[in-house]
Amino acid sequence: MEVNKRTTLADVAERAGLSKTAVSLVLNNRPGSRLSADAVARIHEAARELNYRPNPQARSLRLGTTGTVGFISDDVTVTRFASAMIRGLLDAADESDRGVLIAETFNHPKQLRKALDSMADRQVDGLIFGALSARLIDLPPLPDGIRTVTVNCVSPDVTVAVLPDEEQAGYAVTRHLLHAGHRDGIAIIGNAPIARTDPKVSVTIGRRFDGIHRALSEAGVAPIAVADIEKWEPWNGYDAAKGVLASGAPVTALLCLNDRVAFGAQQAMQEKGLRIPDDLSVASFDDDQIAAYMRPGLTTA
Repeated sequence: MEVNKRTTLADVAERAGLSKTAVSLVLNNRPGSRLSADAVARIHEAARELNYRPNPQARSLRLGTTGTVGFISDDVTVTRFASAMIRGLLDAADESDRGVLIAETFNHPKQLRKALDSMADRQVDGLIFGALSARLIDLPPLPDGIRTVTVNCVSPDVTVAVLPDEEQAGYAVTRHLLHAGHRDGIAIIGNAPIARTDPKVSVTIGRRFDGIHRALSEAGVAPIAVADIEKWEPWNGYDAAKGVLASGAPVTALLCLNDRVAFGAQQAMQEKGLRIPDDLSVASFDDDQIAAYMRPGLTTA
């Protein structure tokens, strides 16, 4: 049985009619090449024709890198919220010709330690820690020399963190309601005192509220009602909205603190015979995939 032979630099050099050294300089983006534009084009064309792929082991030895990035998450990869985060990770890795190793810890410290050791043993060039909710996370001692970033979470041991701009989201959604004419009848559904103050629960929710209150303050208005919710789930949104609607307050819009809360709030409205947006408007956050299938549609950011 014939086995396809891997194309080498020598093969590309022979096809391009140039030296192996010249081909290596061009294909490995190394400085020092004085080749003409025509010669460089011939090398790239020959590499494409022969389907040349760099030898990862050789490149690793030469550059002192493995061309891999490790991604460790708490619960992200086993939920429907994983697709966007993982897609972004894979797209960025592909752009830089890197591979990705993925590990899930299920929020178990032992699994986290095991995943971290595994990534270190495989000598990944960088580590990314991702979390399902934007909160303060505890990390074990990190390997020296490995660049590390947190996504949707923060750690005192990691200086670079990527977080959603919740303050701007809160501001934009509230401004949307204000511009639609809702000045004196906005009820906030989902006030979460614990999430606003405990970084172990969230490091961004407080900023969402900051944005909401900044927009209201600029307009010189205050919410007509504020309903506390311990956990942002549809059933809690249903109960909270039902209570606000039963209070008799002249509510014109429900500002729900996330889409899951809004799902429950809309159910409470429908049971009361209220139409969206004819009788009452609803706006929320997180742009949940399910929101696209709500009828009437849900305004979400």
